[in-house]
Amino acid sequence: MARAASSSSRLTVKGRATRARIVDVAARLMYENGAANTSLEDVRKAAKASGSQMSHYFADKRSLIRAVIAHQADAVMADHHDPAVGNLDSVAALRAWAQRIVEQQRAQNFEGGCRLGSLAAELVESDAELQADFAAGFERWESLLRRGLLTMQQRGDLRPDADPDALAYSLLAAAQGGYLLTQAHRDARALEASLGAAIDHIELLAIDASERSPGSRDQSEIG
Repeated sequence: MARAASSSSRLTVKGRATRARIVDVAARLMYENGAANTSLEDVRKAAKASGSQMSHYFADKRSLIRAVIAHQADAVMADHHDPAVGNLDSVAALRAWAQRIVEQQRAQNFEGGCRLGSLAAELVESDAELQADFAAGFERWESLLRRGLLTMQQRGDLRPDADPDALAYSLLAAAQGGYLLTQAHRDARALEASLGAAIDHIELLAIDASERSPGSRDQSEIG
């Protein structure tokens, strides 16, 4: 049985930087070529790491893949904390988010798809532990969308009977399906249409300022 790799929490500053560099390179290679077509030796050479460094930080390829899944989930979350997309707590912010996704795909010539979703499509059925890693990554994404929708509802901008959980799932499912079709067609129309339809549905559940009850106030005003 392969020995356990060193925990990143126990590494020196230099060790953490080396491990992060290896994971970053592995994530890029797996995104471009697929996990099956990326060997540990490919990663070692591209990261300019030694064999002893590779075996010190990663017991085997599977442990490196798990680190890449976490890395890609972190990258997705970092994208969503860009000021350009705000807190995703309004229809306008959601439309800006959708447009940003479309523009990112155009910038990479519609190749690769979602950095987390494309890896999941290849590996999610591999074993239960990887499946749980992917589920946790997508749950972080769903939670971020859900928080924005809950904020809208608490502020009185979204109908009380709207379901933030279901709406968050619909947004993420629209994005993932749109990524795949856009990748297949090398065209943004499917991604624009799927995200647009999901956001249009949310807009139908939105409450115009003129329709709000007198008792409805922004939560920031309460307290």
